[in-house]
Amino acid sequence: MIATEILTKGVEQGIITAEQAERLRALENAGEPPELPASPDDEQLRFISGFSDIFVTIGVAMFLGAIGYFALRSGGVLGMWIAVAVTAWLLAEFFTRLRRMALPSIVLLIVFAVAVFTGAGIFLGAGNSPFSYPLSSMALLGINTEKPTILAAAALLTVLLTAVHYWRFRVPITIAAGCCALAGTVVGLVYGLAPQLSPVEHNAIILVCGLAIFVLAMRFDMTDPERLTRRTDIAFWLHLLAAPLIVHSLIEGMVTDTKKLGLESAVAIMVVFLALSFVAVLIDRRAMLVSGLAYAGVAFWTLIRQAGLSDMTTPVTLLALGAFVLLLSAGWRPLRAGILSVAPPGLARRLPQTSLSA
Repeated sequence: MIATEILTKGVEQGIITAEQAERLRALENAGEPPELPASPDDEQLRFISGFSDIFVTIGVAMFLGAIGYFALRSGGVLGMWIAVAVTAWLLAEFFTRLRRMALPSIVLLIVFAVAVFTGAGIFLGAGNSPFSYPLSSMALLGINTEKPTILAAAALLTVLLTAVHYWRFRVPITIAAGCCALAGTVVGLVYGLAPQLSPVEHNAIILVCGLAIFVLAMRFDMTDPERLTRRTDIAFWLHLLAAPLIVHSLIEGMVTDTKKLGLESAVAIMVVFLALSFVAVLIDRRAMLVSGLAYAGVAFWTLIRQAGLSDMTTPVTLLALGAFVLLLSAGWRPLRAGILSVAPPGLARRLPQTSLSA
């Protein structure tokens, strides 16, 4: 029996081709009862390899919580975060490097990155916690508006240590964590060195960071159009990070208060949402859609209220959004095939092909 992970590594290292890997999987399953194939519209993700992942993750959460508590009592807040970061690394040596467990590896990486960032912020003088101060629109990146340059330094240290973590453990989400910290570094420096910039200009900085991460995600996607290697997992997490940065900065750049939308602003938001939906279908990633649903809901709610249906605003909004999501999901494959048929051939060949197969 050839493990799927071994075949994936073989494709990544160029030992076999993706087609040969699929033929080996088919040969291995010959003579067994046929299984229901995964939907070609699904983004295949390696969140969990078995229930043991959940079991171990629960144990990791309890163990790290206890370590943090005892470290807090003996070494203070800074000691607690250092202890949590060190413990998360040591646990990753077994559950990530040796056992290759998906969900515990993701959780341990997130805990490590948050602990490093928070601990570094405290050590550099940001207070008891980088998150203890009022946050502005930089909340998406955890940037403290009172001491942004200090937290930019903490974010930069997080970038360096997450890079070492990826070199050691190769967890796909690590690239996104490092990019998030790097974006925090950039935004923190800009916010600290140029506080006179307007909110629109600061949103433009966040938008640039989001677009840069999106380009990196597409680079990984285009090098694995069949989505068979680790690169597709890296791309997924990068898209998940880039989407809220792009959507949030675009909408907030157009509308200062989503609770007081006018008709023109609501129409503008719907146009942006439809444009992002087109991009999502084109690249076969749904993160853009998920990030924009809340804003689309507020905009559509405003349009319905302007039409005079104030008594049914909320249920009609939910009905419309739900119908849009279901119809888009049902017609995802033919819609995407139609878009790619009119796209430049060079671009279409490099985009993921998974949702085009029967």
